[in-house]
Amino acid sequence: MEPTLIKCPNCGKTNRVPADAGGRPRCGSCRLDLPWIVTAGDHNFTLIAERSPVPALIDFWAAWCGPCRMVSPVLDKLAVERAGRIKLVKVDVDRSPQLSRRFDVQAIPTLMVIVDGRVVARQAGAAPAAALRSWLDGALAGSRS
Repeated sequence: MEPTLIKCPNCGKTNRVPADAGGRPRCGSCRLDLPWIVTAGDHNFTLIAERSPVPALIDFWAAWCGPCRMVSPVLDKLAVERAGRIKLVKVDVDRSPQLSRRFDVQAIPTLMVIVDGRVVARQAGAAPAAALRSWLDGALAGSRS
């Protein structure tokens, strides 16, 4: 798996971030937590998402899906806002049919939160930024109980 290049929102330095690292990615320059945004597929989902050391926000999407393209920047922003607390994992349903079947993805975008290998929240369809933020915060709060 190739590391993702992530620009630090604090200092602007570009960092190589492995998709399946232990711990949380931090900037090599300023040492602050980095947003963790990766892609996964049928062959590496377990390692990247289900064994993630932080809660994983899964985005099942497709390039041809208009609502997916609308939700994607909102999810990227949530990953930046919650750097060090979540990992955003993007799954292209056209390239990962086994995952789509395994998680019974009927509509896209479908979002899930996975904590310690368990799905703790799920939502299908596009939603406004405020609703997605509230849904994610509720899922993360509920996973701690």
